[in-house]
Amino acid sequence: EKRNIQKANLLYKTIDSNPLFTGTVKKEDRSTMNATFLLNDLKLEDKFNSMWKTNGINGLKGHRSVGGYRASMYNAMSIESVKVLVDIMNELEKKA
Repeated sequence: EKRNIQKANLLYKTIDSNPLFTGTVKKEDRSTMNATFLLNDLKLEDKFNSMWKTNGINGLKGHRSVGGYRASMYNAMSIESVKVLVDIMNELEKKA
């Protein structure tokens, strides 16, 4: 449980602090397993999609009910994997 909370906190901190992204769920209702978020500038969508795919991330695009992205952080996923996504999000911000 502690690892799952750490993973979720790391990703949500990035979503909340990076102006390119917006979370789709109120803070008090957020899941530690699935984080949904939107990219605010759709002109960056192809670049962002290419970045995460190139870094071996799968299944991030297209949450079925809210669109945007859904990062699934199930028990077996390491915090290092979440850091890869966070680094990509921060790199995109620097390039934008």
